[in-house]
Amino acid sequence: MTSPIWHPFHQHGLKEPIPLVSHADGAAVYTNDGRRIIDAISSWWVTTHGHCHPRIMSAVREQTEKLDQLIFAGWTHQPAEDLAAELVRILPRPLNHVFFSDSGSTSVEVALKMALGYFVNRGDARHRILVLEHSYHGDTIGSMSVGARGVFNRAYTPLLFDVETIPFPVTGSEQATLDALEYACALGDAAAFIVEPLILGAGGMLVYSPAVLAEMRAICEVHGVLFIADEVMTAWGRTGTLLACEQANVVPDILCLSKGLTGGSLPLAVTIATPAIFDAHYSTDRALQFFHSSSYTGNAIACAAANANLAIWREEPVLVRISDLAARQSANFKKLADHPGIANPRQLGTIVAMDITAKEAGYLSELGPHLKAAFTARDILLRPLGNTVYVMPPYCIDDHDLALIYDTIFAVVDEL
Repeated sequence: MTSPIWHPFHQHGLKEPIPLVSHADGAAVYTNDGRRIIDAISSWWVTTHGHCHPRIMSAVREQTEKLDQLIFAGWTHQPAEDLAAELVRILPRPLNHVFFSDSGSTSVEVALKMALGYFVNRGDARHRILVLEHSYHGDTIGSMSVGARGVFNRAYTPLLFDVETIPFPVTGSEQATLDALEYACALGDAAAFIVEPLILGAGGMLVYSPAVLAEMRAICEVHGVLFIADEVMTAWGRTGTLLACEQANVVPDILCLSKGLTGGSLPLAVTIATPAIFDAHYSTDRALQFFHSSSYTGNAIACAAANANLAIWREEPVLVRISDLAARQSANFKKLADHPGIANPRQLGTIVAMDITAKEAGYLSELGPHLKAAFTARDILLRPLGNTVYVMPPYCIDDHDLALIYDTIFAVVDEL
């Protein structure tokens, strides 16, 4: 059967088989031909507690009988009110103004517009955005602009705005990063600095220290540069804490959340700002209001799913599960160090990553499609970033499935 679907980040010309999934449960998805596939990457980093978590599914079913969708411009509903209030309760002060959107990319887009609007509405000419080398923040024009230039956005270069890139804090060269940020901030025209805290996702799972994150935040604060934390991937326990920023005692001016916000069940995002940023848009002058929305902003069903996720966090020992998974990941992680085909094994919380030795590294490494096909053939859903393989499973994964993931990685690498 030939499908009319055009898949994202997929080269149809390679004619790779596309599995048809019929249902999912826990840490696995099931194909219509009866295969059980271990979801080792949480279906692109979204599924936290496991697929089709009963509490979340029940909340979704219940909400579908009450309210499906409502215009959010000047209207509201209880699921959104409850969600915003609970987010403000659990997040550090003074993050207390919640703006809804529908994806990680749009949450970043919103953050950038908030930052620019903050300065414009105050009569300040600041407009430049600072970014961290190798970053990835999404696929909309603004989020691509603040991401690394390269294969992800080369065709769209004419649409992208210029940014100032701060070198990634490679171990041993962290001071060069801090010096570059200090210089860029001191020029006086930078509006914001956006980072993925502690680990860069699509940029290759590159890890840096909480101390560097704290220093970068401090530099921005001294110079009045807004600090945007893109925690779309890193939040909801992935790095071992609710937010990655917690590990550096950092509170950003603007926080971007998505992916695990609904436990991975439905698309929803929030951009959360401090009172100063909200107040810069607060006026009797309608021209100063915040001009951003989408048709499905604050969707009631997605908000109900997110409320169920937050109830799980509030009422169940989620951090204990995360700590347990991190420990089990660590036990498997230690096995990687001695494998001759694996380089630079690294772990942050529940995330483990490694580079497979290859003649050609990077996202377009020919090794990537080969690895992906080999893993899929062995009923493991792993999607390498070129020659970089990472393991980021749902928190509910059991010992057997986790061990099978690593056994499969070893077997595939041994065959290279």
